[in-house]
Amino acid sequence: MQRITAINPETATGKLKDLFGAVEKKLGSVPNMMRTMGASAAVLDGYLSLSGALSKGSLSPKMGEQIALVVAEANDCGYCASAHAYIAGQLLHIDDKTILRSRHGHGIDTKTDAGLTFAKTLVEKRGLTSDADVDLVFKAGFTEGEVGEIVAHVALNVLTNYFNNTADTVIDFPKVALFSEAA
Repeated sequence: MQRITAINPETATGKLKDLFGAVEKKLGSVPNMMRTMGASAAVLDGYLSLSGALSKGSLSPKMGEQIALVVAEANDCGYCASAHAYIAGQLLHIDDKTILRSRHGHGIDTKTDAGLTFAKTLVEKRGLTSDADVDLVFKAGFTEGEVGEIVAHVALNVLTNYFNNTADTVIDFPKVALFSEAA
């Protein structure tokens, strides 16, 4: 059972009503994660602000989704794995093989592979990366700014993973089984 109540956008007022309106305008609806984050307008606003800023960064939307997929698996977040598999496939037209490889932390080319490996390493090492870890992404062709953006994408997705795992957010996307569930 969901542990934090999802707010009905129709009953929202003030800042939360404005945030829900912006989400609905952009997506056509307000996903359950955002409705649940709506228990605190500050949390939803923070998430939307960082997400919006990163959408204007150097990394492609495809790379952002691939990072979200590997981070969701690393943190056992069923909501995020399901949401990002859907977004990757349906909105960004990423093929199923690439989605699956991304969930495992592997890209389809050397540069993407290095970026996803770094993202997974950030989660596994809780940000305490080594010189060798960082050198790997630089050698693959990422700039210093892009490395910073990878860190920021990981942080954004750790936020959503932890939030959804804490809230036990009801999944409102086609459900994807986590790799840990298959083990």
